[in-house]
Amino acid sequence: MPLRGIPNEISPELLKTLAEMGHGDEIILADAHFPTASICTHGPRHLRADGLGAAVLLRGIMKLLPLDQYVDCPVARMELVPSDQKKNLPTPIWDTYQSILDEAENSKVKIEYVERFAFYDRAKTAFAIVHTGETQQYANIILKKGCLI
Repeated sequence: MPLRGIPNEISPELLKTLAEMGHGDEIILADAHFPTASICTHGPRHLRADGLGAAVLLRGIMKLLPLDQYVDCPVARMELVPSDQKKNLPTPIWDTYQSILDEAENSKVKIEYVERFAFYDRAKTAFAIVHTGETQQYANIILKKGCLI
């Protein structure tokens, strides 16, 4: 049964996870290439959002989740590996994410850039990882939950 005000792309399991997260907990929206299953053996909850693009899911989550206002960068994304940097690999989803975040927070949201293997290590300590159907490369993003003030 649908609820008022809950975006359609937010599953009951994801809604429960967002509600159970505390201040400072992190949730990752992972693209279809991300090693979610193996990383989740280290502790994070493993949620699936097959068929949903990460930007669609981010827009829905940002209607519900406050970002941490006590840190410089409440959002992080995976940095391009050096070979992709040399190729100037386009990452259009990053601009999409920035627009969604800025609109939701009514201000410019600072995003931290995290090296690939450091991102994997950080993911092991996340509260949850949502494995999306996103096929764009480098679409992985970390959101740090804040407080409603």
